[in-house]
Amino acid sequence: MNKDKALEELFLAQKPHFSDSADFMAALTKRLDAVEYIKQQQEATIRRYKMMMVTAFVVGVISGAFAITLLLSTPVDVPLFTFEVQTGILLWLAENSRLIATTVLSLLMTMGIISIITNVQEILRIRVCLKA
Repeated sequence: MNKDKALEELFLAQKPHFSDSADFMAALTKRLDAVEYIKQQQEATIRRYKMMMVTAFVVGVISGAFAITLLLSTPVDVPLFTFEVQTGILLWLAENSRLIATTVLSLLMTMGIISIITNVQEILRIRVCLKA
């Protein structure tokens, strides 16, 4: 409690002096210009991030579609990979390699889309908080 009173007295003792000197206006203008410059740089960075996100999304969709098309267009009887040793688990893995690869690719694409949507929502939420 004593620290709070001491701090309050310290702030009350300070009396700022304002003057209409040209130096004060020049310093204020310089600071405002610096703030405007930083704001423009942040907006440019956000634009670059948006373009990179859109580019990554398009490349991901195209490569995912290509991979799934390649998997689904090859004959069903041909496994994606084979093993020289034909034991129980390896035989099952070779027989179901197409289904496993398609499932993994679909899950990766789904997780990527969910991640992008979450990131966009977070950016919008941050933008609303900064405007308020």
